[in-house]
This record gives sequence, C-alpha cells and structure tokens, in this order.
Amino acid sequence: MSDSGRKDFTTKAKEELTPDSMKSTQDKTKEAATDTTDRIARGFQSDEGKSGPQEAFDKGQRAHDNHEHGGATESVGDKVKGALGLGK
Repeated sequence: MSDSGRKDFTTKAKEELTPDSMKSTQDKTKEAATDTTDRIARGFQSDEGKSGPQEAFDKGQRAHDNHEHGGATESVGDKVKGALGLGK
C-alpha cells in the first residue's frame, strides 16, 4: 500500500516486471507520466511524514535515480524550493 496521492506499490511492481516489449505506446506514456507525478509528490513530502513502507520505497527510488541520473542529491521539492528562493 502507498501513501495517499502516490502510485500504489503493486501497480509499480507490475509495471517494473512487465517487459517494455510487451507494453503499448499508450502504456509506456502513461507509466512515464505517473512515474513523474509520483517523483514530484515524493519530493514535496518529507520522509518523516510518510508511512514506513513508503519512506523505505522512496529512499530506494532516490538511490536508484541518483545512480541513473548522475548523482542528484536534492529532491525535486528541494530544487523547486531553491528555484523559488524559499531555501530548505
């Protein structure tokens, strides 16, 4: 189970386990959009405000994203706050 407004763990697992070759273009587009929305939501909520499973899942996703995308250390929320001059 995921926190309110977040992509459900079972949905995410199903998407990850299904090979891209078995997905339609529409499915791939939908996944990309919902993944982006989920990452944005992840960035705006502090880990302290999340359920234990959601916090653990988000930490794993951040580690994966950091590895895949060159080691970004700030969350999306931190980047938006910085861009708006709100600091941390």
